[in-house]
Amino acid sequence: TQALAALTRELSAAALRQELTVANTADVAAAQAAGQPPALLDRLRLDGRRLDALAQAIAEIAAQPDPVGEVVERRARPNGLFIERVRAPLGTVLMIYEARPNVTADAAALCLRAGSAALLRGGSEAWRSNQVLVAAVRRALRSAGLPEAAVQLVPPERALLESLLALEDLIDLCIPRGGPSLIRFIAQTSRIPV
Repeated sequence: TQALAALTRELSAAALRQELTVANTADVAAAQAAGQPPALLDRLRLDGRRLDALAQAIAEIAAQPDPVGEVVERRARPNGLFIERVRAPLGTVLMIYEARPNVTADAAALCLRAGSAALLRGGSEAWRSNQVLVAAVRRALRSAGLPEAAVQLVPPERALLESLLALEDLIDLCIPRGGPSLIRFIAQTSRIPV
């Protein structure tokens, strides 16, 4: 909760917004120069309204009750044994998504709220914006006394992604968020539960 509250403050701070505007403007300009379609450019853009919405979304995640340790089912067996199903962190989550830098902060916040570490692999179009956002998340973690390494940004290199998808002993869950071709590729390539 403390880290998410700190991240909400980070996303509302003028200094971060200025740094993010510079990075996002460069991302959008590079995507335009590469001939990316208008729909992708729109998803890539972070303006004041979208940053306000992003800060609000993180605040809402922070306000949710802590799911870790919640008993979701309890029953007694005929022999007197009590069985409980308790929510636990997923572990390390690899989140793969395309040109939506807002997903970087959302995914990090959701993983942290659930007590999980996050490996964030966004699209190359949002690389600069994602670096600024992950740096903000890591500052928020540090201010809450949590390890910064709990959230990491993965460079958008296909060979690296393929290597990560083979690390079923280190990564507990892979969540692809994007078009059908991305989801199909991940599902066919990954040895990790998707």
